[in-house]
Amino acid sequence: MVRLLMQWDIKMGHEQPYFEFIMREFVPGLMRLEIEPAEVWYTIYGNGSQMLTIGEVSNLERLQAILQSEIWKNLHSKLLMYVTNYKQRVVEDNNRTFQL
Repeated sequence: MVRLLMQWDIKMGHEQPYFEFIMREFVPGLMRLEIEPAEVWYTIYGNGSQMLTIGEVSNLERLQAILQSEIWKNLHSKLLMYVTNYKQRVVEDNNRTFQL
């Protein structure tokens, strides 16, 4: 099992369309791509990224194929319309919550 860690900040003034996109397109899109949403952290106080989202995939080869797919590229491009400071990282699942 591998994890795709994604973190970002929501663009000011885009909160409502961002949340609509996340619920209507992003999460269902992840699931269609076989990225199983595992955790979502929303930071309301302090430093660091506003959002941390973790998705799980069965193996590294599968995740690499997903990240090269047109479906992922389109979904990712749409996400970037609503967020700033996007970062992603792939890690092996070590059964811990935080893997920054």
